[in-house]
Amino acid sequence: MCEFDTVERSSTSADRPLIMSYVLDFSFMAEKWPAFVAGAWLTIQLTVVSISLGFVVGTVCGLVRVYGHPLLRRLVGFYVEIIRNTPLLVQIFIVYFGLSSLGLKLSAEVSAIIALVVNMGAYTTEIMRAGIQSISRTQMEAADCLGLNRLQTIIHVVLLPAMERVYPALTSQFVLLMLASSITSQISAEELTATANLVQSDTYRSFEVYIVVAVVYLALSALYRLAFWAIGLVLFARRRRLGTALQ
Repeated sequence: MCEFDTVERSSTSADRPLIMSYVLDFSFMAEKWPAFVAGAWLTIQLTVVSISLGFVVGTVCGLVRVYGHPLLRRLVGFYVEIIRNTPLLVQIFIVYFGLSSLGLKLSAEVSAIIALVVNMGAYTTEIMRAGIQSISRTQMEAADCLGLNRLQTIIHVVLLPAMERVYPALTSQFVLLMLASSITSQISAEELTATANLVQSDTYRSFEVYIVVAVVYLALSALYRLAFWAIGLVLFARRRRLGTALQ
């Protein structure tokens, strides 16, 4: 427990100091910690699913933007521009309230995942497109000379080297998505921020509650970065052999 005191003297009554104090009190955590654990766990579930599906969507769209039919390239470009130039909160509202208005009622968690996947897919598309375009065309010609089919060329000659080059940008975007998932509290998805809102309304200790939430998000960010670093070591063995593994 920490105490902050400030003393101010009134200009009209110099002998009567006005004492303003605030005492930090985290005693509510003894009772509320299971709620924070449940909220953090739902945040992890939402973001792991969204990151996985969003990466698949973004990779496919990135390939389409580079190698696809001109019409498909334009459609993907239209999707990317719409998502990247509208707020995530608006996208979540469109999915949650819009689909409900059309008669398709989804839970807050499912709606959150759909919106996060669509958002993640657009940003991943541009990141992967940059990586794919960095692969020299001569490497694909060499793959043809070696007898690799189109799928083998895409996977081994294009996608893995491309992902290796943009992996730091991808991991940063994934962590940003985890932090942005706090917005889903606006549609009552009971993730970490929504849990914090409920706890502070019960305890009236807003300052302490959001300090706890900030610490939990910092821990989650560190956990995600560690996990992606470990995944990078497994996926990109060449970097590991060269001593240039992702930091």
